[in-house]
Amino acid sequence: MPRAVVAFVRAIDALNRFIGRIAMYLIFVLVGVLMWSTVSKVAFTPSLWTLETAQFIMVAYYVLGGPYSIQLGSNVRMDLFYSGWSPKTKAWVDAFTVFFLMFYLAVLLQGAIGSTAYSLGYFGLEPVTFFWDLLVTLVTQGPAAAGEKLGFLERSSTAWRPHLWPIKTVLCIGVFLLLLQCLAELCRDIARIRGAAL
Repeated sequence: MPRAVVAFVRAIDALNRFIGRIAMYLIFVLVGVLMWSTVSKVAFTPSLWTLETAQFIMVAYYVLGGPYSIQLGSNVRMDLFYSGWSPKTKAWVDAFTVFFLMFYLAVLLQGAIGSTAYSLGYFGLEPVTFFWDLLVTLVTQGPAAAGEKLGFLERSSTAWRPHLWPIKTVLCIGVFLLLLQCLAELCRDIARIRGAAL
């Protein structure tokens, strides 16, 4: 395999391993929030923020840990025939089926970017252009000027009413990292088909 491909696969693996190892500890944060929810319902006035915070933490846990799960091969598979196949046959099937996952993730990423732009007050049809203009304004003119480009910030409809852009941003990052990990897995499968190790 070309050195650039090997470097890409190793960089993506290292990045997703780092983020995944941090994200796995979010389960303890989730348990803490749920325990506080239980205690506050019994001993104090019930907290408004616990249910939604638990949902946000679970989204971050799942989405940021997904690429690491694929890297480890611990994702769910229909293992009716797969376990009996040779490594080369598995690589051929994986190299073919990963395109379906990548297509799904590309559509999901497009929707997540549009939804994140909406949560920042952009109601147009070009969310990527909106983010590009926001980034250019942030770099060239500073945070105050970038803040003026934002519109009405979307909030949850619950009693707590948190802003939704932080969790939607996490979703965009997680789906993008998952897409990169799928691309790295495709490169790894092609290397296995060619008889090389990656």
